[in-house]
Amino acid sequence: MEAFFNALTTAVNFVNDNILWGIPMILIILGAGIFMTIRTRFLQVRRFGVSVSTTIVPTVKEMVHGKKHAKNKREKSISQFEAFSSAIAGTVGTGNIVGVAGAMLSGGPGAVFWMWVSAFFGLVTNYSENVLGLYYRKKDKDGNFSGGPMYYIENGLGWKPLAKVFALCCTLAAVGMGMVQVNSISGTIQTAVTSDPNTRMIVAWIVGITVFALTALIVIGGIQRIGKVASMIVPFMVLLFIIMALIILGIKFTAIPAAFAMIFEGAFSFKAVAGGFLGYTIMMAMRYGFARGIFSNEAGLGSSVIAHSASDTKEPVKQGLWGIFEVFLDTFVVCTLTALTLLTTGAYDFANFLGITADKNAVAISAFEANFGTFGTVVFATILPLFAFTTVLAWSYYGEKAAEYLFGSKKGGLAFKIVYVLLLIVGAVTSSAFVWALDDMFNAMMAIPNLIGVIGLSGVVVKVSKNYFDRRAGKDVEPMLSAYPELNEEFKKEISEASDEN
Repeated sequence: MEAFFNALTTAVNFVNDNILWGIPMILIILGAGIFMTIRTRFLQVRRFGVSVSTTIVPTVKEMVHGKKHAKNKREKSISQFEAFSSAIAGTVGTGNIVGVAGAMLSGGPGAVFWMWVSAFFGLVTNYSENVLGLYYRKKDKDGNFSGGPMYYIENGLGWKPLAKVFALCCTLAAVGMGMVQVNSISGTIQTAVTSDPNTRMIVAWIVGITVFALTALIVIGGIQRIGKVASMIVPFMVLLFIIMALIILGIKFTAIPAAFAMIFEGAFSFKAVAGGFLGYTIMMAMRYGFARGIFSNEAGLGSSVIAHSASDTKEPVKQGLWGIFEVFLDTFVVCTLTALTLLTTGAYDFANFLGITADKNAVAISAFEANFGTFGTVVFATILPLFAFTTVLAWSYYGEKAAEYLFGSKKGGLAFKIVYVLLLIVGAVTSSAFVWALDDMFNAMMAIPNLIGVIGLSGVVVKVSKNYFDRRAGKDVEPMLSAYPELNEEFKKEISEASDEN
């Protein structure tokens, strides 16, 4: 069985390195981000302050003051923060910790720089996806919102076959993502508990069955239950990680300049630091930086917009601004803190890994263990499973909605959920290298049809954005809230009624 998985991993890695995550894909993703940045006139820079002031700041104030969110009872939607939390649950996962460690081990510290590059342009890509997702989303007779690239590709571009391709790729990517996340949960707990191979396998089975049971209980409740769970867990896990990482960097502050130097030198050196680790070149830093960056923040994949589209906000741009903050928090905050922690603590040391295959889970956990001892191990063994588990929940919803669209009925979504939760057990006991390689492949396959949709509908993004900011500036213009006239009128009426009540 091990030989079989090794052969599959080699084959999938060949496809990823030479086709899906080679120079063409890097150019497509980067090109799309640059194109949208120019078309929106660097909106991610011009409107970054608005993004923060209209999203996380008022939400924190509401939480502090104990205000409860009120919504239309006829709609089975979730609040903007719950939608954001569900999307963050899908993005802030093991890619931010184990994925960063893996990218640095494979592509050198320079991979982190290319994660930043992908994230800078990904800010506006994610914004554009969310605007299109809400503008083209549908609402059924029960008040459920459904949105995502498949809807704006079909109803915006008019290319239903391409929309079906995206839905298929998203369904497969969701399965892969779930397996990756539970695999990381399993690996982290195994590393923290034992080094004995037989005991590790027992732990893996226990983890797989436990995650399977918990996920099944939550996903039965749909996006409403996922949103509630995510909005409770996500703030706690992100804040805990940030605090712990800042404490470590406070202790190792003298090593921070050298860490940044390694990142920038590695990004532009044709040989990785320490004399060319395993012969990797600048291309490997770019390949793993972009792949892990997109794996982490999902900008360009079109996945997180599926959760954002379930938001009860009627303004596409408002949820788009949440998308900007989402990518910023995911990559520029969490991923950067992870990289600096690994570099300043000595967890990342080429001398330790030269000529051997490193365990990404062990590398990541060692940074916490080195500074906090057993307490650090326990905290890490708590944080990473929480990161991974919320990602499992979010991607169960992405896959469910993609399957519903693909098969044209809710039965397709139900069948997906059954398969999804069962395969979580497989992910817990399967080779780590195989599941990561497999999901890299599916992520790339998702990105292509989504980016075609985003670029093809870039004019719509510009018009909807201008419309919102014109109205925000006091201009009397007809609101652009939905691509469908009847839904646009409905949203206008609800916004007017809410304004009258205030």
